[in-house]
Amino acid sequence: MNLCFIIGKIISDIEFKFVVNDRNKMSISLFVVELNNKSRIKIKGYNNIADFCYQNLRKEDNIILEGYINNKMNIVIYKINKL
Repeated sequence: MNLCFIIGKIISDIEFKFVVNDRNKMSISLFVVELNNKSRIKIKGYNNIADFCYQNLRKEDNIILEGYINNKMNIVIYKINKL
């Protein structure tokens, strides 16, 4: 698995979804971050991280996050903080 650290600004509204399988319920937050070099990266957070993102983060917030790159080239969050 890979590990990445991202510092950037949230440039999209934070989308919040629920996924319900047979026994499992999962919350997902999705948003886009712009880096200093103007690159844009799609970010995903699951369960507690998704709840934190939806409740505490807004468009134009600067953030730092730790995560990994999944097979769809999105960043999946382990830890996130608002700057």
